[in-house]
Amino acid sequence: MGLRTWGRGLRTRKGQRRFVQAAAGVCTLALLPAVWVQLAGGGRVRDLADVPAAPVAVVFGAGLTPAGHPSPYLAHRLDTALALYRAGKVRVLLVTGDNSRTTYDEPGAMRTYLVARGVPEARVVVDDAGFDTWDSCSRAKRVFGVDKAILVSQDFHIRRALALCEAAGLSVYGVGVDEPHDRTWYAGGARELLAAGKAAVDATLHPAPRFLGPKEPGVTRALEAPAG
Repeated sequence: MGLRTWGRGLRTRKGQRRFVQAAAGVCTLALLPAVWVQLAGGGRVRDLADVPAAPVAVVFGAGLTPAGHPSPYLAHRLDTALALYRAGKVRVLLVTGDNSRTTYDEPGAMRTYLVARGVPEARVVVDDAGFDTWDSCSRAKRVFGVDKAILVSQDFHIRRALALCEAAGLSVYGVGVDEPHDRTWYAGGARELLAAGKAAVDATLHPAPRFLGPKEPGVTRALEAPAG
């Protein structure tokens, strides 16, 4: 059908009705992954007081400042993980983020932040290849041997993290870090709508992480380390 013919079709009531139905169908299909994320992850979101204890907290990266320190959003995630550790909810913190180049060490900055606030270095395990949420979840299971964990991220991201980590084979609850509903928060929420499609594909196909590598005993050793 040419553009001219299609345009003439839209002038009729029947053509307009078909166009609206088609547009509604496309929108519904586009939103299905986001609905799946909400349903798959929504039932396991808790707060600090009522989240069940787990051996490990997985803290997802959220960017660094130009000086190489955790961004405000990342600092809030780390503060929440610190509160979980101090409350005895977790014994080890697995910090996962991007260290794909020497000038950008996200998980290293996360570890430095936590150690500076009293977490023993032996209790902080670094995953240098958590390039996205699926990679972080998959590597937590396949590389670090994590079976049960509390996930820490902002409230707009935590459900996708829960859905993906469950798909990767972990038993998880999540603590969503609340933030003011400012421009950054709305941008993060909009990004989640776009990321839901990839999440659905990852959960279905279980692709290998961008970098898998050998198994690492860091979490096991950290769990066995004396409390400090």
